[in-house]
Amino acid sequence: MDTTNAGAAGDDVLSRVDATVPHSARIWNYWLGGKDNYEVDRIEGDRYRETFPGIVDMARSSRGFLVRAVTHLAGEVGVRQFLDIGTGLPTSDNTHEVAQRAAPGARIVYVDNDPLVLAHARALLTSTPEGATDYVDADLRDTGRVLAEAARTLDLGKPVALMLMGILGHIGDYDEARSIVRRLLDPLPSGSHLVLYDGTDTDEALAAAQRHYDEGGSLPYRLRAPERIAGFFDGLELLAPGVVSTSRWRPGTGGVPDEVKTFGGVGRKP
Repeated sequence: MDTTNAGAAGDDVLSRVDATVPHSARIWNYWLGGKDNYEVDRIEGDRYRETFPGIVDMARSSRGFLVRAVTHLAGEVGVRQFLDIGTGLPTSDNTHEVAQRAAPGARIVYVDNDPLVLAHARALLTSTPEGATDYVDADLRDTGRVLAEAARTLDLGKPVALMLMGILGHIGDYDEARSIVRRLLDPLPSGSHLVLYDGTDTDEALAAAQRHYDEGGSLPYRLRAPERIAGFFDGLELLAPGVVSTSRWRPGTGGVPDEVKTFGGVGRKP
């Protein structure tokens, strides 16, 4: 794959990156132990953690959920195409790395409209020789463009794993968020899957930390009841154990892990 254009695009958009305002993708990167963040992000991330110490566990549990879900779909289920929308900044165990470990021929398209993510596109645009990885600069709400651009790399006539990992909280209106999921899923064939998690509103300390964060001028994030997160899977066949704390979605051996305040699941389109 030619990554020259991605690199040029990354250079062009660096001037759009504001290092004076905390940024959700950079803060998340900080909580995951990444290096693509600034002092302002670390200050805000630490302030959030002071109010809600469990946020780092949430971030790392969410990444573990991604790894287990993608490994299962690419391995046991045999899905070979992944559409990861709102991918954020690359750290470790990104979707293409996990999928292609299980299935070297897997094809992955990342979607984001964040200039900082675009600037790091070269780090995402790696692939096994057998597979493919691409990046689309588009807004989650523009579902028609997302699918049209993804179709350059993916065959949308074959099953696709649609991944919306911690992104729908940025859509404040619940009905609009559900509509976005439906518009993305409806054109995909039977055997496609939805992989999704979001933060829940069941902990007052988390809610307080999020309110403070939102008031700071960053892109707001709407915490939702677990039942509402489960509502995104309406019409799909939920894989066991259903919509649960991300730490408890097929955690493997070693006992039952502590519950975190992100809930998610995997559903199959009949």
